[in-house]
Amino acid sequence: MADSSFESINEIYTLDNVADKLTFTRPDDWHLHLRDGAAMQTILPDTARRFARAIIMPNLKPPIVTTEQAAAYRARILSALPSELVGQFEPLMTLYLTDTTPPEEIKRAKESGIVFGVKLYPAGATTHSDAGVTDLARCEATLAMLEKLDMPLLVHGEVVDSEIDIFDREKIFIERVLAPLLRRFPGLRVVFEHITTQEAVEFVQSSPNRIAATITAHHLILNRNALFTGGIQPHHYCLPILKREVHRQALIKAATSGHSRFFLGTDSAPHSVQNKESACGCAGIYSAHAAIEFYTEVFEQVGRLDQLEAFASFHGPDFYGLPRNTKQITLVKKSWQTPEQLKFGEEQLVPFKAREKVRWQLAENV
Repeated sequence: MADSSFESINEIYTLDNVADKLTFTRPDDWHLHLRDGAAMQTILPDTARRFARAIIMPNLKPPIVTTEQAAAYRARILSALPSELVGQFEPLMTLYLTDTTPPEEIKRAKESGIVFGVKLYPAGATTHSDAGVTDLARCEATLAMLEKLDMPLLVHGEVVDSEIDIFDREKIFIERVLAPLLRRFPGLRVVFEHITTQEAVEFVQSSPNRIAATITAHHLILNRNALFTGGIQPHHYCLPILKREVHRQALIKAATSGHSRFFLGTDSAPHSVQNKESACGCAGIYSAHAAIEFYTEVFEQVGRLDQLEAFASFHGPDFYGLPRNTKQITLVKKSWQTPEQLKFGEEQLVPFKAREKVRWQLAENV
């Protein structure tokens, strides 16, 4: 954290060393699902009020596989912003990697100035990943182009083999896929997204500077017991799935450490109540309604509010080679209750920590 920001935060501490107000550089979300159409229009303001930029996931139906499709999706996002937020939020687009993505498309994406990464979904790994990569060997030329142009590969790091325990899929992905990939493409820039394990933390820490990772709020707050406390909890089901407490603690330590290659990525992923509370419920947790507030609670709990600005506002743009934001955001320590449900197009969704108290609040909402 820059010295001036550190001092500004210290100045608002009360005598009992508990902050009641925080002002820091406007953060970015480096992993976000916005969906499309009317559903997107209802949830987009939650992100745009809190974050200046967001890396937009391309796993729509059909997926965003070309630069032309990314430009059209970007236009739809910008047109969905309410008038008071126009000019306050920039969507950073991505392409969906497939077995047949041509290297030429990567070049077009880079030249467009609106595409900032290419997303690797192992086929079948998560929601809307059916069109994902079945074998990275099919993508060698495309990966080489990514390496050449220094465009980040954004990785959903799980193997999908049915014989692998779901709680081990990230660890095995590192061994079988990610480490060999980096040996084949030593200059490739990689974001290991929504990491969930101690093994992933250690891998990033021991890797060269071209490897970074995003960490979600829900993986910092919940362990796998949250899936079953009081019965099956479908709104805590996400992929990668929640892990043991030892892994949650490793994530907290990494996020609050000041290490420059860990940064904020919510993986906020909205689904309607019907699609979550069903016999085959969708994976995803919606946290955009209070994302920066949730992160702030975690950093406060471990006494590392001094590292929040770096994690939320500095490390991401530094890794992506983008300028840091110049505007600021203010949070106040004022308790409020998360709604039971939120509007999601013509349907409803259950937000993260529904009906629970949140200890921080955006100043504009007070």
